[in-house]
Amino acid sequence: MWHLGFRGIAGLAGIAAFVLSLSACDEPNTYVEPPPPKVTVAKPLVGEVTDYLEFTGTLVASGNVEVRARVSGELQSMSFEPGTRVAQGDVLFIIDPREYEANLQAAEAEVAGAEAQFKRADIELNRAQKLFEKKAGSETDVVKWRGEYQVRRAAIQRAQSKVERAKLDLSYTQVAAPISGRVGRNLVDIGNLVGAGEATVLTEITQHDPVYVYVDLNEHDLLRVTRIYRQRVKEQGIDLRVESGRTAGLVLELGLSDEQGYPHQGVMDFGESGLDPDTGTVRLRGVFANSEVPVKLFPGLFARVRMPYDQRADMPLVTERAVGEDQSGTYVLVVNAENTVEKRGVRLGRLDDGLRVIEEGVQAEDRVVVNGLQRARPGAKVDPEETEMASLSTSARKTASAASGAGESGLAEQSSESTQQ
Repeated sequence: MWHLGFRGIAGLAGIAAFVLSLSACDEPNTYVEPPPPKVTVAKPLVGEVTDYLEFTGTLVASGNVEVRARVSGELQSMSFEPGTRVAQGDVLFIIDPREYEANLQAAEAEVAGAEAQFKRADIELNRAQKLFEKKAGSETDVVKWRGEYQVRRAAIQRAQSKVERAKLDLSYTQVAAPISGRVGRNLVDIGNLVGAGEATVLTEITQHDPVYVYVDLNEHDLLRVTRIYRQRVKEQGIDLRVESGRTAGLVLELGLSDEQGYPHQGVMDFGESGLDPDTGTVRLRGVFANSEVPVKLFPGLFARVRMPYDQRADMPLVTERAVGEDQSGTYVLVVNAENTVEKRGVRLGRLDDGLRVIEEGVQAEDRVVVNGLQRARPGAKVDPEETEMASLSTSARKTASAASGAGESGLAEQSSESTQQ
């Protein structure tokens, strides 16, 4: 009969544990596949898209006039504040009129003398004709006084023209604004002699309302716009023109360097009659209302200009953050019905409110990856979470950010009130 002590029992227990550990090592390890990565997807926003041509240009005043002295004399007074607006016909300067008043009086006196001599010649002609008819006078006297009559009548006309010229010169002593606009500084001080030998420039007037902008349209865009415009007019009876005051033209939109978008609307009212062979462009002119005080569209400013020329319906738009680019070109990642990522090559259009028009490569029902692109791999499965593409536009994000800021401000105010209480 075996008799085991405490140490023997402990040894047997160790051997059993070792055998069990060896049997456990013989079981195979199993691989547990990680869950697919989460991404955010959205279907393209489908809507009407307006195509634009974009230009850069410089604002130009619609009128700029040098106000000159048309008669000579001493500059007596100035009746405007430099830099203010003046209306057409407002008197700006007065030149000493005394010399021209005297010239007018002399011309009027000359007319009176010519009329007196004409009356005498008329009387003598009538008398000579009556005597000749009664055979009491000679035909020579009739011929003589007929000639004198014609000379005196011409003298009246000459004297009257001198009166008109004297009146005109006298009116020029009051220098009036030829157009309405903003008057510049006076270039000649009061008391100086002006108009002696030349038409002295006294000041300048700039017309700001309306204001012009000139842009250059290249040959390729000219042909494209002309083709689309004719097609729309012919097929649908739709044109892109609007009536604006004195003229009709293509719609133009304008923005300054410190403005977002194109807040000013005008029309194209003029285009050159032909293409410049040296530059391959045709110059166009847009006209914009500019009645604000002070003026917003100041001549000489740089301007961004765009012209709508076509509208297309049912065009897909995706957020610009969804667009990638590699050696093969631009692409987007799309999640199919099996939640597998596909890479789609796309052709991009214009950017509108943070959303990019997709000309080719994406359909309206496609689920485009808009967040988590770095976790999405073509051919791999993902766990998609859907959102609205419209919520990713620039204006929608700004609205959401403003609302979030207002909410945080309200919470801060409530916290401050509770602290005070």
